[in-house]
Amino acid sequence: MEYIGYLASIIILISLLMSSVKKLRWINLFGSLTFVIYGILIKAYPVAILNIGTVGINIYYLIKMANKQTFFKILEIEQNSKYFEYFLQYYQFDIEKYLDVLTVDIDNADISFYILRDLIPAGVFVGSRYNQDTLKIEIDYVSPAYRDFLIGKYVYSQQKQLFLSKGFSNLITFTNNQNHKSYLEKMGFIKSESLKQDNLDCYKISL
Repeated sequence: MEYIGYLASIIILISLLMSSVKKLRWINLFGSLTFVIYGILIKAYPVAILNIGTVGINIYYLIKMANKQTFFKILEIEQNSKYFEYFLQYYQFDIEKYLDVLTVDIDNADISFYILRDLIPAGVFVGSRYNQDTLKIEIDYVSPAYRDFLIGKYVYSQQKQLFLSKGFSNLITFTNNQNHKSYLEKMGFIKSESLKQDNLDCYKISL
């Protein structure tokens, strides 16, 4: 029974490490449920009652999140944008876990935009021409609080026409970061065995 208490504590601790509020709520919900079981088993009813309340609160906010209408909007990045510089500086440490932003020339990019989520700049996308019909993705970044794949699905599914209208029917990107690879695969990208760049794996999607 003591191990159940330790397990519940670990789950609650893990939930507090989540940058995504949705993930925090889900993991905290399981931790609270485990504490309810623990409290009942050892007859510590105040512990059980407290965590029953926590379970209810988590369920309430998860339902509220599920029913909330999310508004997305594309906003073009202007040349010499100070805000874009500030955005990169603010998230520099996190971005560098996945991307090399020092090599990106935003002013000469073929496509560049912010992704607004409920009017908040939650992510940025920058791409340059790789060949006649292929866009190379230089930056596809979403800030930690909004990293639930909804923005990626919006860009690669609902905004296909944005790329097609500029003559790009294929998108590619290069990476060796495992988390980035998992994200790309969830978005529908396929690893290309024929293309590589500086020993980086190439991932490609056709629109």
